[in-house]
Amino acid sequence: MRSHVLRPLFVAIGLVIVILAVRAFVVPADFGIGERGYMYGWHRQSNEEEWRQIAVKYRTNAYCKECHAGKVESIGRSPHGIIPCEECHGPAFNHPKDPPTLTIDRSRRLCIRCHAKLSTPSSARAEIRGIDPEKHNSGAECSLCHDPHHPNLEELKRHE
Repeated sequence: MRSHVLRPLFVAIGLVIVILAVRAFVVPADFGIGERGYMYGWHRQSNEEEWRQIAVKYRTNAYCKECHAGKVESIGRSPHGIIPCEECHGPAFNHPKDPPTLTIDRSRRLCIRCHAKLSTPSSARAEIRGIDPEKHNSGAECSLCHDPHHPNLEELKRHE
C-alpha cells in the first residue's frame, strides 16, 4: 500500500524538476528583472532596444485630431464617439507622409460586428441597436445609406 502513495509523489516531484530544468534553459536570465520584478508584467531588459525599433502602427484619436479636429470632435459627440478612428480608417502607420495607406473599410462586416441583432442578448452589447444582416439591404454597403460619422438613432430604431 505504501507504493500507491510514493509512486505518484515521485512522479509529481519528477515533473516539478523537469519543469524547473526546462525553465532554466528556456527563460532568459533577465526576464522579470527590475526594481519590482514581475509586478508590471512580462518584461525582459535585454530586448528593450528591439521594442524601440518597432514602429507604432496604431495611434490614438488625439493623433487624428491634430489635422482632423472638426471630424474627431463631431464624431465624439455621436454614439460612435467611443470607437477609435482607426477602427474604420485603418492604422495611421506612416500617415500623413503617405495618405493613400489610410483606407476606409466600407465592408458590411465592419458594421455588422456591432450592429447584428443578437439572438440571445446577455451583455451590454445587446444595448446596441441591431439589424438582421440577411434581410436589411444585404447586398449594399452600410455607408451608402448611413453616415458613420453622424449615426441617426431614430433611423436605427425604424430598422429593428
